[in-house]
Amino acid sequence: MITGESVLETERLTLFKLVLEDAPFILRIVNEPSWLQYIGDKKVRDLEGAEKYIEDGPLKSYKANGFGLYLVKLKNGTPIGLCGILNRDALRDPDIGFAFLPEYTGMGYAYESAFAVLTYGKTVLGLNRIVAITSPDNFRSGKLLEKLGLKFSKTVRLVGDNEDTRFYEG
Repeated sequence: MITGESVLETERLTLFKLVLEDAPFILRIVNEPSWLQYIGDKKVRDLEGAEKYIEDGPLKSYKANGFGLYLVKLKNGTPIGLCGILNRDALRDPDIGFAFLPEYTGMGYAYESAFAVLTYGKTVLGLNRIVAITSPDNFRSGKLLEKLGLKFSKTVRLVGDNEDTRFYEG
């Protein structure tokens, strides 16, 4: 199995740059009910669509920004989620994002990876400010963002969205 470049390592996890060979994982995670509810339908229905998602999102972001979403794997190589920094046109500052397969939630992996990503963003990438957004009903992510030191600031409506988004900043 081809693996992307390792970016970060924590006690239990390794974060890798996504590669096209990660398409089966992407296909699964973007169609999980929690992803669809809290992040939205990316219209990825097959492996070809998952490869396009990787090309148009993470791969393009790595090249343009030097960062993006990373594949989170347990030390044994099992892919369990995504965590990284995004650069959205609708936001002035880069934001942290994360999503995990349901069988790996509630185990501290999201916090562990997000803390590492925030630290990496500030110390290695030199990003002075990293914000976050969540859907209004995503209370678990909101609690995690607050544990990371971000605070709910306001409700905003991003360009092209049909509903308000909760905005967090540090």
